[in-house]
Amino acid sequence: MHPPEDQLRAGHLPADWVRQMPPGTDLRKVVIVQEAPRNYTGPIVLTLVITAGSVVVLLVLAFVVQLIVASVVAVLSATCGVGITLNRTAKSKRSLRK
Repeated sequence: MHPPEDQLRAGHLPADWVRQMPPGTDLRKVVIVQEAPRNYTGPIVLTLVITAGSVVVLLVLAFVVQLIVASVVAVLSATCGVGITLNRTAKSKRSLRK
């Protein structure tokens, strides 16, 4: 037994379809239209584009925030004398003497 798709591709009409056709229909001129299988390329590409776009927007936003903070600190240090100092904790020095 062949699957229904193979029978339809070969041009064989199922018996229940033949019964549904009006009398006097020429079965040699009947065209069977099948739905194409679903293509998943579009949704996958759309998901990748949305993800990449979100990452790019977040990186640009982080860069802009960094520039704004740096310019604010530069203006404040030039006008008001306010600055940011970064202190690194010093490691304990070992004595070179034994």
